[in-house]
Formats: sequence, structure tokens, C-alpha cells
Amino acid sequence: MYRYFIQPQLDKINHTLIGYELLMKQYVHDGWRPPRSFASIPAHTIAEVLVETTAKLALKIGSVSVNLNRTQLLNPEINRSLIQAQNFLRPLRLNVELTEEKEDAPVTMMQMRPMLEAYVERGMQVCLDDVGSGENQLAHVRQLVPYASEIKFALQNFDGGLDDPDMRARVVFWRDFARARGLRFILEGVEDARDDAIVDELGVNLRQGYFYGKPRLLKLDAGDPEQ
Repeated sequence: MYRYFIQPQLDKINHTLIGYELLMKQYVHDGWRPPRSFASIPAHTIAEVLVETTAKLALKIGSVSVNLNRTQLLNPEINRSLIQAQNFLRPLRLNVELTEEKEDAPVTMMQMRPMLEAYVERGMQVCLDDVGSGENQLAHVRQLVPYASEIKFALQNFDGGLDDPDMRARVVFWRDFARARGLRFILEGVEDARDDAIVDELGVNLRQGYFYGKPRLLKLDAGDPEQ
């Protein structure tokens, strides 16, 4: 069984909930766990759970963010479900967080471009997730910026915390990169009050992390197991 857990995304300065990120988990013998490989989830399962989930969230929030790797981006069934989900949410926004996984086969910009353009034409938005880590380095991010409305920096992808000056410098770099291009910038992985205070000093308004709310199960059926 697969279900989405929802985690709040906040505008700290205005004290407002701006949306939820949907995080897919699978129910196994010892409870809900992240799938070992998101690429291995059948496309029809993602499509079905996504449409049911967004139908429950429609008209309740400003946006819903869903993770998609590059292989899934090219899947016609998943793309149809994303468009259907946006229709449920309208006038609210479906935000596609473009991620990468080691299992991904190589995908070129030429292959991705038609889908990214279709998302934008449908009123959906694209987030470039995990910037500055893995394959999502500056040169790669620059190619995708024309289709993006948002970039996200994930603190949990790095060993050092915000007490590390180098980590703060990374955050400031991507904060300024986003501002210079008119993109929203979300800092993910804010875990405690110390992190929160440092992020205040860094001038980052949009945030996500356990300090503001842990992911919680969005039940689709009364019989869904508890967390």
C-alpha cells in the first residue's frame, strides 16, 4: 500500500501556510517507510494515489508539491495524472519538484523540454529540488531555470549544519541566485529553534522542516493503517 504523507511549507515572516509537500511512503510489516526506490513504484500507483490525494486537498491550501524524478517525468500515465490533479486543485497550484535518483537512466534536456513546457502551459509550476547537491550543481540548474518558478535547498543533504559558515554561505548563494532570477527559494530541513533563528538572520522567508511540522499521513480510506 502506498500513501502520501503531507508536510507543511511556511512563510515564516508572514506566519502563513503556503502549501504542502506530498511525500510518498509504503506500508510494510513494521509500518510506513519511504520506498527504497521511487523509480520502482508503478506509474499507475503513483497516478491513482496522486489524484485521490489532491482531490482531498483541493481548495484547502495555496499549493501542493509532488516529487518527480526525470524518468517519471517522461511517463505518459504519470503526466496525465499530474494534469488531472491540477484540474482538481484549480485555482490552486500543483508544483512539480524535479528530483534525481541514482536509478535514473540518462535523460536529456531535449527529452524533458516538451513535458516542462506542457506543465507551464497548464498553469503548473516546476521546482528544482536539492540544488547544490548530487547532480544538481550550478551548470545543470541553469539549464532548467527557464521553466522553474522555485528552487529548494535541502539542509539534510549535507553533513554540516547551519552553525557551519560554509553551509550558511551555500544557503546565501542559492538564496541570491533565486532572487536574481525572480524565483521563490525554499529552505528545507530546518529542524530546531537554533536553525530557525539562523535562518531568520539569513533572510529566508519560505521554510520546511520538522521544526514547523513533521510529515503526517493523509488517509484515503478509513481502513488505512495509522502512522
